[in-house]
Amino acid sequence: MSNQVNSMNKGLTVKDLVTTGIFTALLFVFVLVGGVFFATNPVLTFFMPAGGGLLAGPIYLLLIAKVHKRWSLSIMGVIMGIIWFVTGMHWAFALGYMIMAIVADFVAGAGQYKSKKLNSLSYIVFFVDPNGWAQTMLGNGTEQSYIDTMQATANTGILIAMFVAVIITSAISAFVGCKMLKKQFEKAGITA
Repeated sequence: MSNQVNSMNKGLTVKDLVTTGIFTALLFVFVLVGGVFFATNPVLTFFMPAGGGLLAGPIYLLLIAKVHKRWSLSIMGVIMGIIWFVTGMHWAFALGYMIMAIVADFVAGAGQYKSKKLNSLSYIVFFVDPNGWAQTMLGNGTEQSYIDTMQATANTGILIAMFVAVIITSAISAFVGCKMLKKQFEKAGITA
């Protein structure tokens, strides 16, 4: 028991950082695949985070199970934010990823990365971030008609629906991820 407590108090090891990097790459791919179908339509673009959140839950929760130490989720969020910014997303979108990843890290850390409920809540928090990017997208070559349609659609109701959809899809994905961890990964001895 004391070895387990001591390993929790130590910082991230090289193995932890490599594992975090691998899972960050996987998470990015799953978020991209889940959100790409919404991103191409200006009316549905608000639901891109919900689509991304639907697929990535098992990856996120497996990262927590493999590296249950402070700052792993924060590092993942910072890398994701940088990737989104470099690929042309608005700085507020990237900053939202970074901030919410740090908040998610503290939520999961409140249960020492062992509580399925807090880890699931951490995942939901990770996907609720700000998304105000019209001017940057226009500057990066997005057509004005896309921006106009998007802004015409962006009323209070659609923004509320976007946040509700993100929470629901992330909760579903976290639930599936918890079931997968228990059924597949824990029995196989893959989780730490």
